[in-house]
Amino acid sequence: MPDQGSCTVIVGCQWGDEGKGKIVDVLAERVDIVARYQGGANAGHTVHVGEDEFVLHQIPSGILHEGRRCLLGNGVVLDVQQFFEEYDAILERGIDIEGRVGVSYRAQLLMPYHRFLDKAVELAADTKIGTTGRGIGPAYEDKAGRRGVRTADLLNPERLAKRIEAAKSRVVARLDELGAGTQELDRAMDETLALSERLLAIATDVGPEISTALRSGRHVLLEGAQGTALDLDHGTYPFVTSSNTTAGSAATGSGIGPTQITDVIGIVKAYTTRVGEGPLPSEMSPEMDEHVRTLGGEFGATTGRPRRCGWFDSVLTRFASQVNGLTGIAVTKLDVLDTLDEVKIATAYRMPDGKTREFFPADTWALADVEPVYETMPGWKSSTCDIRRIEDLPSNARAYLDRIEELTNAPVKFVSVGTKRSQIIPVD
Repeated sequence: MPDQGSCTVIVGCQWGDEGKGKIVDVLAERVDIVARYQGGANAGHTVHVGEDEFVLHQIPSGILHEGRRCLLGNGVVLDVQQFFEEYDAILERGIDIEGRVGVSYRAQLLMPYHRFLDKAVELAADTKIGTTGRGIGPAYEDKAGRRGVRTADLLNPERLAKRIEAAKSRVVARLDELGAGTQELDRAMDETLALSERLLAIATDVGPEISTALRSGRHVLLEGAQGTALDLDHGTYPFVTSSNTTAGSAATGSGIGPTQITDVIGIVKAYTTRVGEGPLPSEMSPEMDEHVRTLGGEFGATTGRPRRCGWFDSVLTRFASQVNGLTGIAVTKLDVLDTLDEVKIATAYRMPDGKTREFFPADTWALADVEPVYETMPGWKSSTCDIRRIEDLPSNARAYLDRIEELTNAPVKFVSVGTKRSQIIPVD
């Protein structure tokens, strides 16, 4: 009998941008398959390899390791044009990825009319959600409304044409209502559909492929996009993404059973950030916000928008630990806090009614009015960038990590003190 395979889920525990890509990149060395299970081109994973920087939006960051098979599951909404732009850009940088990337036949296709509609609706909305304008919401709406187009539909051009024409007519009518132009839509549609044969050439049954690998004793990594607080059900609704970002969707979005998952590693920054609209309870003062944003380079990998910065929010991360069933956490960007005199952790919320609670509330509007209850700890005032063993970290940094571990109910498995692979410290 072969050795038992393993399946690890990597999930964000805040509002996204936690550094999932760098952890996936490091763990990809230990696995055979890396699969993306939800989201679309609205995500951005930035990975540094030596002096090179790679920003990946749809292809799993495991692609940067030779021989790793990288899959996009049925839970993904695939922007075909952007996907092949990314694919070709990786090839141009000398990385051989031919035969290593597969897309589920069941994956929904994000069409140009989804992007047009997303931008027009957000522009016209009284309450802005803060979308990236990449068409993610409309694509998932079509999926839930059973109007979507899947990779498998490309196998039947006649059926495909009918489904696309019906969807396009509906979207154009809505765009007309919103007063939005559609002049470039036909050209964009032609460019997308011209890629059909190329997409079919790499299409695969992702679920069976992963299950077969696990039965053969191979090791699999499932990666999501965004973070727990952007989950459609469990996040700060309606300021959320249009899919389930939590670990439970890893099985659904990749086509395997939940009992095949062996570990769930949650990624958290050593502080908190959020891009787009919606509440951020532990938001820093304007001066500290700007200071930490500059230190951490906190600008969105997909949009370039500045991220709002907050202190570490243990109320949110404890909730993320519970809803994801974390077996461990990775704390990223510890080095960004190296120069601070003190660091704060939000340990509870004081609600508008005066009551203090340690649980993340469902009422997003109340969340906007909470007052964080902070625990203040001394900073370590020394660089951690060159440290490679957890025991060599300054004692105050160790104490900070110990407190995070205690508050999140999950052991710290990795700590990052920089952007390079060598700056990810494993914790035994």
